Amino acid sequence: MTVQPVTTTQNLTADRSWLASLHGTGQTDSITLDLTTFAAGTHYFASTDSTVPFSRFLSGIPVGKITASGLYGLYATGASDGRQNLAGFVYAEVLFNPTQTKVPAALLWHGSVKTAKLPVVVAPVVPSATCQIRFV
Repeated sequence: MTVQPVTTTQNLTADRSWLASLHGTGQTDSITLDLTTFAAGTHYFASTDSTVPFSRFLSGIPVGKITASGLYGLYATGASDGRQNLAGFVYAEVLFNPTQTKVPAALLWHGSVKTAKLPVVVAPVVPSATCQIRFV
């Protein structure tokens, strides 16, 4: 029997056109996303390629902290579990195994954001002690 290792490479270019400046990008926090609060095809893209078995979570998605679990979910003004308070935006795209329900990410909680360039519609909110985002 002969073993033939196979290597594949995939290059992704991060789309951070939603950033209005680099201010705050060096001060991101580590968070864990609860994928059950996000929609495939809108907030992340599920893997359909057997040679590259990773799904891809988009940068620029707004998140709020779920009070009960401490995880972060999709920011929603009508939520009542903590996600109604904007915590910030997912800073960088994240590759993850499609079977995962919890995914590590970086949180941009301080900086400037171009609302027209975000991957989803977000109405500007008043900055708070925990989320100091300026919308332009």
